[in-house]
Amino acid sequence: MLLLAIDTCDSRGSVALLQDEKVLQIELHETSEDYSAWLLPAVQRILDTTGLELQDVNAYAVANGPGSFTGVRIGLTTAKAWSELYAKAIAAVSRLEALSTYSSGRFPYVAVFFDAQRNQLFGALYRRHSDSLERIEDEMVIAPEKFVDWAAATVEGGRIEWISADPKVLTRTDQWSSRVALSESIQVVSPVFAPAIGRLGRRLASENRTTDALSVDANYVRRSDAEILWKATPNHAR
Repeated sequence: MLLLAIDTCDSRGSVALLQDEKVLQIELHETSEDYSAWLLPAVQRILDTTGLELQDVNAYAVANGPGSFTGVRIGLTTAKAWSELYAKAIAAVSRLEALSTYSSGRFPYVAVFFDAQRNQLFGALYRRHSDSLERIEDEMVIAPEKFVDWAAATVEGGRIEWISADPKVLTRTDQWSSRVALSESIQVVSPVFAPAIGRLGRRLASENRTTDALSVDANYVRRSDAEILWKATPNHAR
């Protein structure tokens, strides 16, 4: 299977072309250029390098969040347009779930997170069931210290494997020392998420858990600034 993976959830975006589990080519968003201007040329560079055309791709894996509203929307809109044009399936992948695929299986619980700015993080907690992970509660945006406290209370003494590209979000909190005392640490992974998104997307595609352009939706987790300001206005005045 040839699969094109897209991650535009924050400024550290990437796109990758995978053949089954193997990454054939990857492009990193290493400039301040908006995704609206960067994404299509980046994909074209990948195709030119591999000698392929967009219609040769079998499916698209796109990170549908959580992340910035503009970034997530651009990635999804692009994948939707390709899906309609070439009648190919879309695997909508949570960036947090993609992070969970880095788990080594050491402990019965896995906590994944990355920086959400504004002294918050995007996070999720998973429970291990033999060779699979089951998410506990919804993905969340939360203050780092509260995430540590919540995870500790939820596992009730269980051990947690922590995974992130942004370890300092937790290690700078006072609460983190309680996890260090349990010999827990954070597995630091690369912020280049497109390969993990692609591999998870391939798994979803093999299980027929894909969607089409009409059904795919964003997973923002956090409300937009516009919505917050609108709801904070008396009587929602416009």
